[in-house]
This record gives sequence, structure tokens and C-alpha cells, in this order.
Amino acid sequence: MDIKETFAGMPWWVKWVAVPLLALIVFGGLITSVLAFVIGLVFKVLIFVALVAALVFVVRKFTSPPSHGG
Repeated sequence: MDIKETFAGMPWWVKWVAVPLLALIVFGGLITSVLAFVIGLVFKVLIFVALVAALVFVVRKFTSPPSHGG
């Protein structure tokens, strides 16, 4: 017995409503924790990039030789 044959005999709402709902109920906590980890990681990467850019800006501003306008 094949999975495709099993699902072929089912009504549409079983395939498109009941099965995804069961997956969310069973794996909901896992999905939530993975999403929270990914979003937290992206946020930390963005904060890191912003801090490095600010550091480069400050270092260049204070270490550049003074320009004498002419």
C-alpha cells in the first residue's frame, strides 16, 4: 500500500486541512523554537553588522588626518 494511493482516496479537506493541522499540533513547539532561534540569530547578526559599521565609522573619523580646505 502506497502513501499516494492512500491519500488519493481521501477527501480534499483531509489532505489540505486535517493533515497540516495535525502536523502543527504535533510539531508546533519544534517549529516555534526553530523560528525563534532563526529570528534571534538574524537579529543578532544585524546588530553585529551595525556595531561593526559604527566602529569603522568612528575609527576613520578620529584617525583620519585633518584636511585643510583650500
